[in-house]
Amino acid sequence: MGHTCRPRRAHFATIHRLEDSIVPYNISFISLGCAKNQVNCEQMMASVQAAGHTIQAQPEGADVVVVNTCGFLQSACEEAIDNILEMAELKRAGQVQKILVTGCMTQRYKQDVLNELPEVDGILGTGSYGDICAAIDEVMGASGLRPCHLGSIHTAPQDGGRILSTPPWYAYLRIAEGCDNHCAYCVIPSLRGKYRSRPMEGLLEEARELADAGVKELLVIAQDITRYGTDLNGEHQLASLLRELCRLDFHWVRLHYLYPDEITEELIDTIAEEPKIVKYLDIPIQHCNDGILKAMNRRDTKAELLDLLTKLRARIPGLVLRTSLITGLPGEGEAELEELCVFLRETKIERAGVFPFSPEEGTRAAQMDHVDMEEARRRAELVVDVQSDIIDAYNESVLGTEREVLCEGFDSQAQMHFGRSYAESPDIDGRIWFDADREVEPGTFVTVRLTGVMDGELTGELAEE
Repeated sequence: MGHTCRPRRAHFATIHRLEDSIVPYNISFISLGCAKNQVNCEQMMASVQAAGHTIQAQPEGADVVVVNTCGFLQSACEEAIDNILEMAELKRAGQVQKILVTGCMTQRYKQDVLNELPEVDGILGTGSYGDICAAIDEVMGASGLRPCHLGSIHTAPQDGGRILSTPPWYAYLRIAEGCDNHCAYCVIPSLRGKYRSRPMEGLLEEARELADAGVKELLVIAQDITRYGTDLNGEHQLASLLRELCRLDFHWVRLHYLYPDEITEELIDTIAEEPKIVKYLDIPIQHCNDGILKAMNRRDTKAELLDLLTKLRARIPGLVLRTSLITGLPGEGEAELEELCVFLRETKIERAGVFPFSPEEGTRAAQMDHVDMEEARRRAELVVDVQSDIIDAYNESVLGTEREVLCEGFDSQAQMHFGRSYAESPDIDGRIWFDADREVEPGTFVTVRLTGVMDGELTGELAEE
């Protein structure tokens, strides 16, 4: 089951009531995939609410369930189909009237969704999120239309109101849409369009409202945040944007994702100098072998990656790195796999998501010679073993130190509070578990003395303040 979008609060009075939405309906949203997709879902919820409809957390009893899909990998499409079929069961039981499917899977497989999933009452592609209210009216109308909204993925508006579905203490700020990197294994450019930065003025207005609403951790996101602004005036503007964001009332500013070939000296200085920017950088490298990187249309070499990581470690004290790695890529043999493992041991990248290569339909890499999925998974497991040793050593190295932790709740079974430090990003990394002799409210920053490790996650105790 996917992430049910639970409405929290509305932002940005830029969406007006749609007068042609005559009948109010109960609408439920399920959002799958990445944080960028979640922002799209939050924008759709705001549009729906502004049109006079009611948003409910659970799908049971909804007039329309909107399943916002991911289509990045086949596994994501399978998850989306499972969710759609689960909603179809509720529909057959009379607990849901209509099902709308939006997002990347519909953009990628629009005709297949319409032909193979008769339970679906309408679809919206990634260029048509703004048409959600019209689609609701169409599927609920007497004419029984089966809407298919597929607007341009290169010009779709990015701004608009949001109803946040994250906990009150953090929120995402999407600063750009699309991607121009065209990695050989990736379908994102064909699903999200060309890279489009949002103007800084609008971003800062949105960020101010988030800060005023009590958001303490702002996660700056895009498929590639390092290129921010280059499509507007040819200049890298991320460092300038970050300096402005740090003037606002956030406690932490976190960055996802930075592509290694576009990390400028100015950006490194800004990250190092601004105390609100957490010293945690998510830099997807995918591999380290020069031949594989070139075949994948990556613009780095192993030497350049090593130089960058060394420079970042030297200039940003306490830096924690996260990356994404793919095993079984075209051109990878046992020697290249061992090279990747040695690279990890040398660079000691603290956190890594390791994925077996998935030959995605429509990508150049799918046409190249590669190992089968079973072998790619075996290799992924080997890399995960290497990465486990690295994180174990890192956890041991920080025991006895004190960390600022953002408390996110209390687990009644474990009888411990849990939260995150700067070194853990929400929904990606693990938690820090800690004992406290008093109740700690979620959303509160506390100091925790790290004393142990439990199932790979750090544990500690509330330090005297």
